[in-house]
Amino acid sequence: KEYGYHTSAFGKWYNTPATETTMTGPKNHWPNAYGFEYFYGFLGGETSQWEPRLTENYNHIEPPEDPNYHLTNDLVDKALKWVDDEQAFDKDKPFFMYWAPGGVHAPHHVFKEYKDKYKGKFDDGWDAYRERVFKRQLEMGIIPKGTKLTPRDSTMQAWADIPEDQRAFQRRLMEVFAGFVEHTDTQVGRLIDGLESRGLKENTLI
Repeated sequence: KEYGYHTSAFGKWYNTPATETTMTGPKNHWPNAYGFEYFYGFLGGETSQWEPRLTENYNHIEPPEDPNYHLTNDLVDKALKWVDDEQAFDKDKPFFMYWAPGGVHAPHHVFKEYKDKYKGKFDDGWDAYRERVFKRQLEMGIIPKGTKLTPRDSTMQAWADIPEDQRAFQRRLMEVFAGFVEHTDTQVGRLIDGLESRGLKENTLI
């Protein structure tokens, strides 16, 4: 802000001590006190994606009562509205936006169609999945030839050691996480597309 930027922060903050997040404060560790002119998000490390504990600037607010609501979508909408307001006021002034969604931190809340899209993709467990991804990354040149797959961490159980009656649950956890990653990635894309449609993408570092 001191260098002439409009400033905003959206999403996960997690820099305020838990004992200072109530409306009584003190609020000197809230985003606005750190130089952000506008804040919309949550002060803690995690929150519900369906019914988040939201803060706007120095006030706690309730999420909208909308059956189709999701926090990550909301953060994109609010961020693009802020860009529009900022541009309308002074389009020649640069902006700095800190945008940090709750995804894919717990709780893993995502729409059913995203979760179900990955049904069966992890049925052979995480060890086989690691090997599959490693092989694909080698073939695509993402990692250099000759790279060796690291051993599974000693604190992580082998898939073979997971009892059969627990595997369906573990598979579903992976499916939900994958769906949440895709949903989050889609919303990031929507934010970037929004900058592009406003003619700002090529003049913005992301």
